[in-house]
Amino acid sequence: MKALIIAIDGYSSCGKSTLAKSLANHLNYTYIDSGAMYRAVTLYCIRNKIIENNVVHKSFLISNLNKINIKFYYNNKTNSNETWLNSENVEEEIRKPEVAKYVSLVSKIPEVRSKLVLIQREIGKNKKIVMDGRDIGTVVFPNADLKIFMCAVQEIRANRRLIELQEKGIKTTLNEVIENIKKRDYIDENRDVSPLKKANDAIVLDNSNMTKEEQLEWIISKINKL
Repeated sequence: MKALIIAIDGYSSCGKSTLAKSLANHLNYTYIDSGAMYRAVTLYCIRNKIIENNVVHKSFLISNLNKINIKFYYNNKTNSNETWLNSENVEEEIRKPEVAKYVSLVSKIPEVRSKLVLIQREIGKNKKIVMDGRDIGTVVFPNADLKIFMCAVQEIRANRRLIELQEKGIKTTLNEVIENIKKRDYIDENRDVSPLKKANDAIVLDNSNMTKEEQLEWIISKINKL
């Protein structure tokens, strides 16, 4: 099989990362978690009071972009990728509701997206990557060999996200998760820069009633047809 770039886009809490990680492991490819990168920038903003009263101080953030260093490392003990922000493992921190609350506000800032896209393209130069996000097939890798657009019913996505948070010991309610998802969907679809949308040549995967195993089998079948 030739070396591929596989782009997986879609709505929040659709299981994009879970599928992308499983696929990368199956193919022995590199997994790039674009969402984690934006979450890391958001965490930096929260820690440095760049976000206050639901407002991002854009000029302050833009002036600090060169101080933000994001890398991914594979943890052999946990068999998972970890996100590091300025030499600190922030994998757990970036998954908390406070970060989720603001990540869409940060990710819509053009200068932030431009910086992270450059990093993502650099990682993808040698192909053999699986990357998930909101604009991977439309902006980051428009010439990707395979593009998948994932979606699922909002309530199902909210329940999945709630279980994930509860397993991590993070307290929240289903209503709070639903509201967060609705807000993120609206912002993602309506931002001026790189809004969430299906690439013309992307294949839709509605995984509302599919298991993780079924989703992996589905995407592998698409790869085998390339």
